[in-house]
Amino acid sequence: MASPNTSFREQVRRSLDDRSWPVQEVSGGADALVKLESGHWQILFLDRRLPDLDAEELIQIIKVRFPGIEVVMLDSDGEKLPQSFGTSYRSWVRPLMAEPASEAERAERPAAKPVEISASPLPGMIGASERMQTLYRLTRLVAPRNTTVLVRGATGTGKELVARAIHQLSPRSAGPWVVVNCAAIPEALLESELFGYARGAFTGAVQAYAGRIHAAQGGTLFLDEVGELPLSLQAKLLRFLDAKEVQRLGASDVVRVDVRVVAATNAHLEQQVEDGSFRPDLYYRLSAFPLQLPSLDERRDDILPLAEHFLERIAVQSKSVLLVLSEPAVRQLQTHVWRGNVRELEQVMERAAILANDGSRILPEHLYFFAAAGTRPSAAKSAGWRRN
Repeated sequence: MASPNTSFREQVRRSLDDRSWPVQEVSGGADALVKLESGHWQILFLDRRLPDLDAEELIQIIKVRFPGIEVVMLDSDGEKLPQSFGTSYRSWVRPLMAEPASEAERAERPAAKPVEISASPLPGMIGASERMQTLYRLTRLVAPRNTTVLVRGATGTGKELVARAIHQLSPRSAGPWVVVNCAAIPEALLESELFGYARGAFTGAVQAYAGRIHAAQGGTLFLDEVGELPLSLQAKLLRFLDAKEVQRLGASDVVRVDVRVVAATNAHLEQQVEDGSFRPDLYYRLSAFPLQLPSLDERRDDILPLAEHFLERIAVQSKSVLLVLSEPAVRQLQTHVWRGNVRELEQVMERAAILANDGSRILPEHLYFFAAAGTRPSAAKSAGWRRN
């Protein structure tokens, strides 16, 4: 059962509850997809009003990914189920993970046979851990569509790589890939950069400028650090996302554009919605399909393959010998707390390659880790740095 309404989900659960099979509850469409990935099910009760995905679009995704699943639409507005609801579904609804009681029951409903979506790494990404395979599958699932995607994760986890992969794996791959870092452009200039301006719109506007949204026509617009978007611009961005129309500053004409939007943030947008610095309607519109990137500490099986990949790349770029990680160095990499995530690992490997000084192996004394904010590196690490 997928619904943001807790009391409504409880009604559905009570109506279907039976000791012979469990009922799983989730609060949104993205969570429902994760649950469907973890086991094969026969039916999904879906609230029409989800906080993240459009219900009709979610149904289309499920039809492609899980064609054997029946979706029953419910409306939590009235917050009251039809009286016959429980008796209508109790007799046959059963997750496939639970064994049917008889051969007749097994034949009663067809088993769901999901279309296989590849879990191979995305372009430019390394890692085969379970968390990353889930990310790969969900990314490949949404890439061919025009759905707006919100890529979430801590700094250094690879949000732009995922966003670029969505573009490369989509029918828009031949179109432009336009990046806007919302934190890097001054607030006074961001509106004109995004939406463009007409000649004479303001002092210094000696010629018209189409803007970056228009520059992404037929392709993908990547809004990096979207949590930094000024509140004054959020309403205008929402109108663009809803209507796919752009009005330049100082112009009366409205231009219709065909642009897919992928956004990324390391901010807690829910908290920003609560404190009033981010519009809730824009948050839900951007979160049509959220993708959460795991931290490097959550995918420790990928640390060694990533480190070796960075060393290979360094060897090619510097035209030098390929360095090998010693066992003690591997142990240090695998036990370190990676606050800077993959980006920190890359820089640690780059420094280590320099400090190895044309040797053949990376030793522990070649590894120098970032210190947490407000702290110093450990004495051993500082001594190791000085020795080299």
